[in-house]
Parts: sequence; structure tokens; C-alpha cells
Amino acid sequence: MPALRVDPLFALIVADAYTDRHIAALAAGTAAAVHIPGFLDAPACAVTIESMNRLPIGDYDPTRVPVRIARFGPVLNDYRASDGVLDERYWQAANAACVAWTAARLRPDPVAIALARLSAAWGSAIAPATIGGRPVFGGTLREINAGVLVHFDEVVREYPDGLFDQQVIAQLAFNLWVAGPESGGEATIWRRRWQPKDETHRTGYGYTPAIVQGCQQVSLRSSAGDALLFNSANLHAVAVNPGQRRVAFAFFLGLTVTGNLIFWS
Repeated sequence: MPALRVDPLFALIVADAYTDRHIAALAAGTAAAVHIPGFLDAPACAVTIESMNRLPIGDYDPTRVPVRIARFGPVLNDYRASDGVLDERYWQAANAACVAWTAARLRPDPVAIALARLSAAWGSAIAPATIGGRPVFGGTLREINAGVLVHFDEVVREYPDGLFDQQVIAQLAFNLWVAGPESGGEATIWRRRWQPKDETHRTGYGYTPAIVQGCQQVSLRSSAGDALLFNSANLHAVAVNPGQRRVAFAFFLGLTVTGNLIFWS
């Protein structure tokens, strides 16, 4: 069997801080992911884990996601109606999440820290995405210990008739871990995007591993305090974590046609 040909540009970049070139490379598909070890220091992670207890933590709908993933904060994809439009109940959930986030008084605030540093890297402030002038919620908290199926996240496919006031041309995913396992729980990203034929491999909210067989990949197990940024249109998954907590704050970044960055969850 011939050796797998690899794309030398699809690589995991490890750096001390994010730069505008990192963001541009991920948007253009000339990098696999950018990992920043120690983005948040150990004392800040410990304080954040303690203050998380003040947030109302729930679960995904078990009919949609059969494995337990504890989470806080609504995501737009959960409120996509069958006709491809946003269910109005999203706004009630988003408002409740904003109130709960303010009441929890997370200090430090991992999401605010991440947005400030990414804004500085890009050279302009990152604003929330808006729908009809209304800002959406951004900054979910997820504890994933039982793994996640192969899937992709791409709002322009999830809402093909358009959703935001801004036009998004590339979507990135940001994760900041405040707890990480010593084994298991690896995030894997493949150099492979969704194709129509993949629907024959769909299982629940994701796909069987067959669709990424033979595809180039990068994998990373993150420790507490680490941050990871990647293009979420690439298929990705999370391995099972046996016995320890894997907790991350997350949001999406969108590069718009005007060259600005917006965020949402």
C-alpha cells in the first residue's frame, strides 16, 4: 500500500500567544490548529473550577446526544428548527444564560480573557454576532468525559438561508481548558470536510469513523490552562476520557467579508 501523502501545511502549531497570522492561516486552511499551553495559569484554573459551581449546569437532550455532556449556555445549533430557521425560544435561553453568567461572578472570566487576547492579536475588537441587531450568546462551558462523535460545525451549512447580520466566510472554534485528564480525552482534527455522501454514515448528531479513515489528522490532549483554536469546518472528534474531568470554555469565531471577527456559541 502506498504511503499516505500528507499536506505539510496541515500541522499543529504550538506557540506562546495567538497572532493575526495564526487566525488567518486557520481561516485559509493552511494550518490544522494552534495550541497555546498555559494560556491560563494554574491558580486561575483552580478559582474558575470553584466558581463554576455557581453556574446552572445542565445536559444536552439525550435523544440528540446520547452520551452525557454537562454544559452551560445555549448553542445556536440546538435551536435550529426543521425548516432551517432559529427557534425563537433561543432568545429566552440566551437571556437566562447572560443573567446566570453575571450572577456567577467568574473572576477571572476565561471568556473575557480569551476575547481580549484574540482581539489584540487580530488588531480590532471581537464583537458578538447579531441577528436582527440582537447580540447572540457566546461562551459555553462543557464537561466532556465520554467523548464526542466525528462531526463538524459550520453555521453557514446549519442555517443555509443565513442567520447573522454579518456574512461569515470562515468559522473557527476556540477551547480553553480549566481541567484536563492525564490520559484520554484527545481532540482529533482531520484534513477532511463534509461531503454530501457522508450522510450515508450519519449516526445521531455525528458520523461513523469510516468517513475519516485514511485522512491526515492531528491529535492533542490538553491540560488545564491550555487553549486550542482550529477551523471547525474540518471534521473533528473527542476521545473518551477515563476517570478525570475534561472541562473547557468554548466559543466560535467567524471571519466576515469585512475582515472583522465575531463570536457566538
